[in-house]
Amino acid sequence: MPRFDRRSLIGASASLGLLGACSSLSARAGVLRRDPFTLGVAAGDPTPDGFVIWTRLAPDPLAPAGGMAPGPVPVAWEVAADAGFRDIVQSGEGLALPQAAHSLHVEVSGLAAQRPYWYRFHAGGAVSETGCARTLPAPGAALDQLHIASVGCHDYESGFFTAFAHLAREPMLDAVFHYGDYIYEFGRRAKNPLRVHAGDETVTLDDYRRRYAQYKQDPDLRAAHARAAFICSFDDHEVDDNWAGDWGKDGGATTAFAARKAAALRAWYEHMPVRRALRPGSGSRYFRRFEFGSLLRMHVLDTRSYRSNQLCETRGDDLICEQRDDPVRTMLGAEQEAWLGRGMEQGPGWHFIAQQVLMLPFDVRADGQEAPLKSMDNWNGYTDARRRMAALIAERQLGNVVIGSGDMHQHLVGYLPSDLDDPLSPPLASEFLATSVTSGGSGSPRQAHQLHTLDHNPHVALLNNQRGYQLYRVDAGRWSTDIKVLDQVDRPGGQMSNLATYVVEQGKPGPILL
Repeated sequence: MPRFDRRSLIGASASLGLLGACSSLSARAGVLRRDPFTLGVAAGDPTPDGFVIWTRLAPDPLAPAGGMAPGPVPVAWEVAADAGFRDIVQSGEGLALPQAAHSLHVEVSGLAAQRPYWYRFHAGGAVSETGCARTLPAPGAALDQLHIASVGCHDYESGFFTAFAHLAREPMLDAVFHYGDYIYEFGRRAKNPLRVHAGDETVTLDDYRRRYAQYKQDPDLRAAHARAAFICSFDDHEVDDNWAGDWGKDGGATTAFAARKAAALRAWYEHMPVRRALRPGSGSRYFRRFEFGSLLRMHVLDTRSYRSNQLCETRGDDLICEQRDDPVRTMLGAEQEAWLGRGMEQGPGWHFIAQQVLMLPFDVRADGQEAPLKSMDNWNGYTDARRRMAALIAERQLGNVVIGSGDMHQHLVGYLPSDLDDPLSPPLASEFLATSVTSGGSGSPRQAHQLHTLDHNPHVALLNNQRGYQLYRVDAGRWSTDIKVLDQVDRPGGQMSNLATYVVEQGKPGPILL
């Protein structure tokens, strides 16, 4: 005779209860004729007792409203302690509303710390694929090792999302930091794209919703989301290329750009596994913090919403440049700077500043150019803001700061010098900038015009122009970064390899090639 313990009976009862709920939901919602879970599932923003789980109902993803009728649809969800859902620890139901593109964000809590859970959704007689996410360690808990991936910049037209397929197969993965450029706002471009964007350049809410739906259909991206919790930020292409605060790329701080940005950030929220606190509106802010026990404190920054306008911007066919970098210009805004300072007053083994754009000084002059040249869209165009950031680290005498960034479509490894005008001065903090998933195409070890770039940047140890991601392995004494590169993204099946591994020793800023 089979034996049942109390835990098994509770799990079985929960399963039966959920099946009953799903039947009731299906009866109320009507059976959907096509799979509504074409955009997959995702989890994000983990805490020691939970995380957010997400899905969006879209049986016809590129059709208006994703092919959904204009009414609320009940959706059941369940979280289990095992992949087979024999031990269901939580379940419930919610409404996917048309005004939120029939997306659903469930803020799960009450789970055990520092362990994996599996989750799925039910709607209209259909069952979603299964996702997995880990809760964070308990506050102050010891942690032997941590594995975080850094990834971003995936232009649909520039190649296949093979890097995400490899990311989904990483054997050890606690969380994924997505630094931004989840979608690209461009319409069909004159070059020969490998895949074609649906529709013209995104401007309206419906435009952005369709673009996210197109990207999220990709099976490799869906697999990566199902593998681990994502901690998501955004950069420029989620809204408009090189936008800054209230300024758009083309027209400046206009009413039209304000409406476009509002639509873009609403669509971003609808499609990311983030908390309701990040829903656009009065007082919403996107910078936030995650504690991985006593090992690591992760400060996720927003380098777009509060920044001053670039020193140079394009208006029509004209390049408009301000004459000087005024000290009041900011990258983060006063509130966010103060928040970051408070978070770095004391803390764990490591501080991880997770943000979007290159921070260390970098001379981008091409081979053959005489004069130094800097980008205006990253921290090199906000030199006084960067000095305040460097001072924040130096004044606290922190030897445990690592900066994560993206946007450049290249792998870059280097350090923030203690004297920002002298790249040979001692390291203040290491920086690991992760390359793109597809943006820039398959690439090569070095761009043709950058063969001598490192001659002008002695504080930069690596510059690589291939696609991929970075994987951070962190313990109490050492931070290790694996530089993952793909051989090509022009067709499916690209092969991944580990180009190099750099380490940072606790208390000794500056990356060292292992």
